[in-house]
Amino acid sequence: MPDIERHTIAVLVDNEPGILARVVGLFSGRGYNIDSLTVAEVDRPNNLSRITVVTSGTRMIIEQIKAQLSRLVPVRKVHDLTDEGPFVARELALIKVAGRGEHRIESLRLADVFRARVVDSTTESFVYEITGSADKLDAFIGLMEPLGLVEVSRTGAVAIARGPGRF
Repeated sequence: MPDIERHTIAVLVDNEPGILARVVGLFSGRGYNIDSLTVAEVDRPNNLSRITVVTSGTRMIIEQIKAQLSRLVPVRKVHDLTDEGPFVARELALIKVAGRGEHRIESLRLADVFRARVVDSTTESFVYEITGSADKLDAFIGLMEPLGLVEVSRTGAVAIARGPGRF
């Protein structure tokens, strides 16, 4: 059985209505899974946006995804950051934890260890902001569950290749 691989793919596209729907449609129409998806305008003068997709599949499926993305109009470039060399990937999460007494103190202590910032506080809850790898966020969220985890909002991965090269 072929190995399932996780890949981070960056797609540079013309910033126009409907492109995100076409990209998502490509994945859903073929039964490919999207683990994470982020989109933002990255070059206003040239009207370009960057879509970062984290997906999983066999090597053959990943190659199919890249080929099909490349054929979509208005896709300009497709980069498989996982295959092309070292890259940096980060997520942002807002995590609400409700609790009193020792649970409240423990959540603050753990937030300090993970370098999470308190961005909102009431007498009964905190909202933490944390950035880092998906594994780091997963670990922090897991530790907050027994302390009163209420809600989590995550951005999904943003990623960029290391070194001086440009997309």
